[in-house]
Amino acid sequence: MTEMNQETLTEWNVGQNLDDLMNLDPRGYGVCRILYDGSRKLAGEPLTMHAAKKLMETVREGDEVLILTGFVLTPSLCAETDGIIGAMLLARALEKAFRAVPVLVCPEENVPAVKAIAPLTGLHLYESVEEAKRFPFSMAFLTFPKEAEKAAGRADEIIAQGLPSAVVSIEAPGANAKGFYHNAVGKDVTPLEAKADILFEKLQQKGVATISIGDLGNELGLGTLGDHLNRYIPYAAPGSCSCGCGGGLAAATRAGTVLTATVSNWGCDGMIAALAFLMKNPEILHDGELLGETIKTASRCGMVNMDGSLTPAVDGFGLKMNVLILELMRECVTYALDYAGYEPGKTWFRKVLELGFFQ
Repeated sequence: MTEMNQETLTEWNVGQNLDDLMNLDPRGYGVCRILYDGSRKLAGEPLTMHAAKKLMETVREGDEVLILTGFVLTPSLCAETDGIIGAMLLARALEKAFRAVPVLVCPEENVPAVKAIAPLTGLHLYESVEEAKRFPFSMAFLTFPKEAEKAAGRADEIIAQGLPSAVVSIEAPGANAKGFYHNAVGKDVTPLEAKADILFEKLQQKGVATISIGDLGNELGLGTLGDHLNRYIPYAAPGSCSCGCGGGLAAATRAGTVLTATVSNWGCDGMIAALAFLMKNPEILHDGELLGETIKTASRCGMVNMDGSLTPAVDGFGLKMNVLILELMRECVTYALDYAGYEPGKTWFRKVLELGFFQ
């Protein structure tokens, strides 16, 4: 760890608090711990702060930021609540933080939720990037095909509308090295999923910053953790999936920045919370009331819990758990910002730093 002062120590500890919250493991099976070990070693600092800093380095006022999401589940054949909720709330945060133009890219199954949630975020919704750029407090949404032969052309169409400064994938399905998409238990779901890898990789080749948020390893961009996934995540290694493709569930595409959490939406919350802290603006982070209403709205629009039900939940976790984790994140951010100017606290920071534990 580099030499610390009060500001950097606070940043590090707030980031660690947010990382710990987004990796809380109520299930107890440890997958989030496995993923975090690999992604943290790559980042070298708390993942939430690392990803938020990447946004601050790359995004400027008026920039487009693409947000890719939308995992379709069996047997319901509906899109899940994880991903779309984080994506819509990230759109809100990007507009508040940078006056950026968020552009959501998703499969058709997500469209009803996108249209219903946008007013909750305070953003006007348009079906073209050009329109979203013309008006304040706006975002765009674009659908992406599931047919591989159409995906490259669609990607070129989107890129022709203007290069974004960053692309963020949140719980977006990622193909393995053989081109197959898998669900959490290694079953082939290739026909169900939008082939957004092609867009992601084309943008990457043009030098666009890439951030991937996931919670298992089958998400677009988490190929960055390749060997770690293959060694420790069930069904990830080549030949271990149950569909017979021989490739495993691990995504092949590698993002420049990866953030892993128990639930992808929680990871997105953590990144937004870190951004709010770094920019000293708690309003960038949504509150529990908005999160709860967003989850309920997504469910009413046909987005499903991981069991396929229309219960207002995310990855099996109900409203209470999702809201509590978010509100704890908000408290970590607001308290640290308020405490920074507390004079007796400055003495304690100085004394702690003098004793060298954090050096």
